[in-house]
Formats: sequence, C-alpha cells, structure tokens
Amino acid sequence: MTRLAQTAGLNDIQREILATVRDFVDKEIIPVATQLEHRDEYPTEIVEGLKKLGLFGLMIPEEYGGLGESLLTYALCVEEIARGWMSVSGIINTHFIVAYMLKQHGTQEQKDTFLPRMALGEVRGAFSMSEPALGSDVSAISSKGVKDGEEYVLNGQKMWLTNGGTSTLVAVLCRSDEGHPEGTAPHKSMTTFLVEKEPGFGEVRPGLTIPGKIDKMGYKGVDTTELIMDDLRIPANRVLGGTTGRGFYQMMDGVEVGRVNVAARGCGVAQRAFELGVSYAQQRHTFGKPIAQHQAIQFKLAEMATKVEAAHAMMVNAARKKDSGERNDLEAGMAKYLASEYCKEVVEDAFRIHGGYGFSKEYEIERLYREAPMLLIGEGTAEIQKMIIGRRLLEEYRFQG
Repeated sequence: MTRLAQTAGLNDIQREILATVRDFVDKEIIPVATQLEHRDEYPTEIVEGLKKLGLFGLMIPEEYGGLGESLLTYALCVEEIARGWMSVSGIINTHFIVAYMLKQHGTQEQKDTFLPRMALGEVRGAFSMSEPALGSDVSAISSKGVKDGEEYVLNGQKMWLTNGGTSTLVAVLCRSDEGHPEGTAPHKSMTTFLVEKEPGFGEVRPGLTIPGKIDKMGYKGVDTTELIMDDLRIPANRVLGGTTGRGFYQMMDGVEVGRVNVAARGCGVAQRAFELGVSYAQQRHTFGKPIAQHQAIQFKLAEMATKVEAAHAMMVNAARKKDSGERNDLEAGMAKYLASEYCKEVVEDAFRIHGGYGFSKEYEIERLYREAPMLLIGEGTAEIQKMIIGRRLLEEYRFQG
C-alpha cells in the first residue's frame, strides 16, 4: 500500500476485501484498461472477475446473499477500481444504486425477487432520471406512467443511461399524476418503476427500445444509452415500494449514496494520475538530471499529493456519516464537488509532467485526461453540488435575529 489515501479504523474484513480488490485491479484491470478503452470495448472478463469477488453484492444484506458491507467499504472498493479504470466503477455504481433503493424502499416481494440475483450479478441494475430536454432539473421530467387496470403504461424518452444495454433491471423515474390533485408539487407526483428487460440493443421488450451506445469523449467501455418507452406496460407490483408519488425521494436517496461513489471515483483517478506523474518524473531527464529534482516539478507533486489526501479524507467522512445513520447530503455534496475538481487538477498536472508524451495514446495519462471531466457532471454538476451545499449551510447556520 502507498503512503497516501490511507483509511484509519478499518477492521480485518475491510482490510482483506480492499487488499483483494487492489490485487485484482493491479493484475486484471490496469494491464488491459487502456487498450479496451481505446476500442470502446465492454470489459466482459473484468466484470466476470468482479462477480466472483462478490462485489455486485457488496452492500446487499447477507440474508439476500450479499456481503452486507458498509458504504465506506463499498466506497473504498470503488476508489481502488477507479484507480484501475473509471468505467468499471460506473458499471458497479448504477447496479449498486438500484440495489440500495430496493433495500431501502422496495416491498418485501421486490426484495425477495431481485436482491439475491443482484448479489450474484445475475440481475444487473441501471437507473434512469435524465431526459434529452433536461439535465439536473429532475422536477421537469415529462415521461409519464398512467394506470390502466392492473398495469401502468409508460411513455417517454430517457437519456444518459449508464449500463443501458447490459442491464436487465432499470429503475425509471416517471411522472404519475394518479392520486395527486392538479397543482401538486412536481416532486410529489413522481414514481419509480422497476422495468425488467433483456440485455442488448434495439427493442429489448415490447414498448422498450435501447437505440445503441452514445459515442463519448471518455468513460468508454461502459455502455451509455438512451431509453425510449412507447406504450410500455409494467405490472402494478413493479412500482418501487408499492406506492406512487415517492419516486423523487427514492431516487434522491440513491443519488446521495451515488455522490459518495463519484467522490470515490475522483479519488481513485487522482491517485492513479499522481502515481503516473511521480513515476514519470523520476525517469525523465532534462538538463542532466531527473525532472523530479527540479523544484517546479516537486511543487506540482506536492500540490497533487495534498489534493489526493484531502479528497480521500472528505470522501471517507461522507461515507462514515451515512453509515452512522446521519443525514449526509452536505458532506456527500462537498466530497463529490471537491474530489471531482481536485481529480481534474491532479490529472492535468500529471499530464503536464508528461510533457508531449502525455498527448500520446501510448501513455495512460491520455486516457485519464479524457475521463476526469465526466466526474464534473456525473451525479449532479459542480454547480448543483454548490447549490445543495449552500442551502444546507443556511439551514445549519440560520441567522437568529
């Protein structure tokens, strides 16, 4: 283990899990990540390896066949995986959020049906809020679910669906006005529907189409897609929790733990960028000595290491707060904001240290340079995080006049 980004107070099981994951990342992910990423190829063998390690069931309770671990353990595993290849952590994160939402909000029948198979990685989860005409403004969604006897009929178009092709269970947020009088606040008339489907692209079940992968600047390998619902019929027992109108709260609960995950991803990518930068600086010579001996480079390394350490500490604090049962939206927002911004800066400094070689696809830092920007917008933009943080601070520090 390295000096940076250590976590005090872990138990033996946590340390063993993390050591196993780090070993897997070093042997099975880092050696192949860049070539898979350049081909935009789904990491099938890596995913199978993660299934065998039990990572798809890391936070699913033991009674459903999972490991029953904490958010902290999960976040630290994500940090390690993102250090190898951020796309792989995205494959796990969407699955984890759906499993978490089922555990927290699902009916007993929904938990019994899905969680044991999700723990094994047999059922793979994805979740869908965003739409083409909106980004962070979730309350403006236009997709609708209308009751028709014992079913709901869903219509609308969704966007930016991670795992859209490979998933078999998608949690989809739709507007559902049933039982909600006109004038009800938008966030109180939304419902999460559990949509089962076949993996793949095209019409994956009657009324549901996954058009194909969106071609992206980075974050390749993982499939990011649209989702089109055209009179998609869903049984009433696939309303998450069995009650309409709770979807917005359920999704926000999932996104809250997802923000800890994105912070962990930022920490992992920043760690890898630092490792690449500090290694290259000791190998590359200019003016008769390694560039690491130039003060300008040492200053960069010092700043990079400090940012890696600070982001890790905030991410760990946000995870521990949630594990303790406390509200953590402030800490999760701060951790996500800081880790993603610092990640971008650390990656750019490592890129600068590499000089012209950083621009070459032969060097790993080129891939990281294209991946880091996704963290600035995923799970809520930096601006959304600052808005959440600002509102919560005003609640905590209300002026007593």
